[in-house]
Amino acid sequence: MSTPGAERKPVRVTIFNQHYSLLASEEPGEVEELAASIDQLMHSIADRAGATDGARVAVLACLHLADRLRAIERERQMAQQRIEEKTRRFSVLLDEAFGPAD
Repeated sequence: MSTPGAERKPVRVTIFNQHYSLLASEEPGEVEELAASIDQLMHSIADRAGATDGARVAVLACLHLADRLRAIERERQMAQQRIEEKTRRFSVLLDEAFGPAD
């Protein structure tokens, strides 16, 4: 929630009916938006799982977010591979069109 050396601002948020006071270097609105997203996720999980234990819901939310992060990392890696392949292709095409660089 904070960047070293950045001014930290107090932010109050509520996540899964618990109040938290945070110090964040980001804009308070961004932190509040993240907290609201986590709150919504936890309530959604609790509703679907019939769980009321906050720790259990938090663990399930963490697993959900870890799964999303892994999927995004895979997508980023695949995109990076496509970019590298296209870069190689363009380099070959440029070499064919203009000759190798001196």
